[in-house]
Amino acid sequence: MTLRFVFPLAFFVCAFARGQDATPAPPPEAPHPPESSTSSISREVKEIFEKSGKAVVKIRGTDEHGDLSGTGFFIDPAGTIYTAFSVGGDTENLTVEFDGKTYPARVMMADLRSGIAILKADIATPALPIGKSETMEVATPVMTIGYPFDLPSTPSFGMVAGFDRKFLGRYFCTTHVRVNLPTQRGEAGAPLLNFKGEVIGILVAQIENGSACYALPIDAAEKIRNDFIRFGEARHGWIGINVAPTEKPIEGSTAEMTEIMKDTPAYGSGVQSGDILLQVGKTKVHQPEDVIDASFFITAGDTVPITVVRGNEKMTFEIQADFHPASHHAPLLAAPGQNGLPLRLESNRRTP
Repeated sequence: MTLRFVFPLAFFVCAFARGQDATPAPPPEAPHPPESSTSSISREVKEIFEKSGKAVVKIRGTDEHGDLSGTGFFIDPAGTIYTAFSVGGDTENLTVEFDGKTYPARVMMADLRSGIAILKADIATPALPIGKSETMEVATPVMTIGYPFDLPSTPSFGMVAGFDRKFLGRYFCTTHVRVNLPTQRGEAGAPLLNFKGEVIGILVAQIENGSACYALPIDAAEKIRNDFIRFGEARHGWIGINVAPTEKPIEGSTAEMTEIMKDTPAYGSGVQSGDILLQVGKTKVHQPEDVIDASFFITAGDTVPITVVRGNEKMTFEIQADFHPASHHAPLLAAPGQNGLPLRLESNRRTP
């Protein structure tokens, strides 16, 4: 209580001594209460929705089962569109609804293994900025904009729940982002956005009743698009090495090469069974499952540096990658050594 009155009293004494009016100044206005976290998130989601929604489009088409619709988004001003394979992969009579009009679209490339497709509409368009998947962490807030059912574009908010390489015993082609974000039919192909409005993933798979979903990281989608720009197709590469865990890490890795497959790029390259794998291209390896991501980012035809430890010596070998055996027919999820059943985020379908 003493400290509370020291400064008002000192002000009164000094003012009186100077012969000035000792009337105390009016108290300052009370500060506005801070914005609640809920209000702040709501405002940010609304701002991103209003800014980014113009570049998100409804896609319609037909396949062997009937009419379908899904979501896509522009990634450049020339009408290039990212969407899910389930929307644009095996679809004909494609159209996109943009700015109140309907335009024809065509498939530029569809890749079953990654679960995405790239379409093109010959119009000038806005575009969503591409972010970096590596900036995501568990609990990162994210949102999406999609076209559920036959409804207008709709925002949804959630957060990153995890980064998974497999689901129910089946392996993804690369790490996928598990998002606690509700999804409905028709939202396949929607962009996963960070709170800067940047694309950090593409919705490709639904979990259970739509209460959560999986997104392909945008870095993985960009790898596929760069292949298409370079070669006119996706070029999933491999080098032909099997790995298994060691008991103790060596140089930070527990991935030991157990087999160099015959008649593969790695065969005769100099790598040997028993080598500890440290790095494939730009991807560091710490455990055997890291090879899943390392393999995904290999492009067939490219020369890939492979760094290993053998005894006390660290060695690097240059290996020219070949096409992955499952390049053109592997589904989104597959069991090790076989083709698994695809897990997809359903497009909105109307069967006649």
